Amino acid sequence: MVIAHKLGRALCAAVILSLGATIAVAQQPGRIRGQIEQIDGATFSLKTRDGTMLNVKLADDVRVAALVKASLADLKPDTFVGVAGIPLPDGSIGAYSVHIFLPAQRGVVPDRHGAWDGRPNSTMTNAYVGAIAKDKDGDAVMVKYKDGEKKVLISPETVIAAVAPGSKDELKAGTAIVIMASDTQADGSVLAKSIYLGRGIPPAM
Repeated sequence: MVIAHKLGRALCAAVILSLGATIAVAQQPGRIRGQIEQIDGATFSLKTRDGTMLNVKLADDVRVAALVKASLADLKPDTFVGVAGIPLPDGSIGAYSVHIFLPAQRGVVPDRHGAWDGRPNSTMTNAYVGAIAKDKDGDAVMVKYKDGEKKVLISPETVIAAVAPGSKDELKAGTAIVIMASDTQADGSVLAKSIYLGRGIPPAM
């Protein structure tokens, strides 16, 4: 009986931990992309990419960064970049967005390759620029990350941007943003913790 009682308590504890983990995941939605429609202090209405409206509140310690226009010439060897793209049959990546991280983000943002939610079947590769060469379909950039390397194809349609320090004051009606980290609140609104905003260009990641 004692053993059964202990096993029962352990099982209950495991269930509680599992539920807690599930709730924690449910409170952290994926990245949210859209345009600010109206803003009132620390609260704004966001028209998401699929056309729905979402109420967003800024966390007191929200982190805001801007994306500014850059070019292929800014991709120097050892530049730390994030590449959003579509995997190609030969294993390379057709990039639709490349953003250059701030120097302070090196070693903080992990270098890795994995699934992404920017477009269907897309990936994100945070990596360091290696060799750059011409390719029949555009420019080919080799990038290296902790567990491997990828050939990235950059076309004239690829949006290249650089990360720059941003401010909450830049969050105005008409601003295109990506909410990178957030929590869903009990009333269905979102508490934004980390935001990328487009400064002169829409975020394409």
